[in-house]
Amino acid sequence: MPTISFPGLDLEFNISPVAFSVFGKDVYWYGIIISFAFLLAIVLAQRDAKKYGINPDYIIDLALFAIPAAIIGARLYYVAFRWEDYANNPADIIAIWKGGLAIYGAILAAIVVAYIFAKKKKVGVFKLFDFCAPYLALGQGIGRWGNFINQEAYGSETALPWRMEIIAPDSFSRISVHPTFLYESLWNISIFVFLIWFRKKSKVSGDVFFLYMIFYGLGRFWIEGLRTDSLMLGGFRVSQLLAGVFVVTLTAVLVIRRKRITCRTEDNKEDNIIISEKQRKKI
Repeated sequence: MPTISFPGLDLEFNISPVAFSVFGKDVYWYGIIISFAFLLAIVLAQRDAKKYGINPDYIIDLALFAIPAAIIGARLYYVAFRWEDYANNPADIIAIWKGGLAIYGAILAAIVVAYIFAKKKKVGVFKLFDFCAPYLALGQGIGRWGNFINQEAYGSETALPWRMEIIAPDSFSRISVHPTFLYESLWNISIFVFLIWFRKKSKVSGDVFFLYMIFYGLGRFWIEGLRTDSLMLGGFRVSQLLAGVFVVTLTAVLVIRRKRITCRTEDNKEDNIIISEKQRKKI
């Protein structure tokens, strides 16, 4: 049974990736954790849906389309940038139980499905995106613990007090690395807490969703730079590059939208003043 330890914190865990077996088929902790993350996000979203003018039944309907699309998107994203591993054996493309999912592929696929769903159900696109964004961050934060069980998605070697000690897959020796799964989990849960608070105060449609993409991108850009298993495009880390593009682009969009709204508000105030002045003169 693999041993994962945090020597600086005097913690040690002996956890098998296999939770149990059913009729000779292994059920992995990774799948259980991901499923739990999805389920919790759905339950919380259903509970809050009415408060934001969204039919709770829509949450289940959306999940039935978005979850399969997210899994397919995550797999295709991974395969696209690791094609050399599948070119000679394409049958392995569907073997997701062997590992190989990329979260950005899941996010992009889920966004596309949610957009189509909102249009079909005649729900405001940004209204739906703003509502769902916090739960997406929560699901990501919980889901990263599947990487912990599998001893994957870790960073470069380090001597920091919170270092994680694992068995190196290439040399089978024990090494101390950045627990990047933990960094991202804590970052995503922090985003969830912030967005839940901000969503109650936000008066501009789309702001919650844009902030989710910006904050997640900021964290992912930094964390991806520490990882040793990044998907690459030439000399660039794909997820780091994508995160940077989202941060820069959506920050610009957010600022421009804010300025336009401020200008409209000021124009409306001026119009009201002029109208009031005309009415006063008539009197």
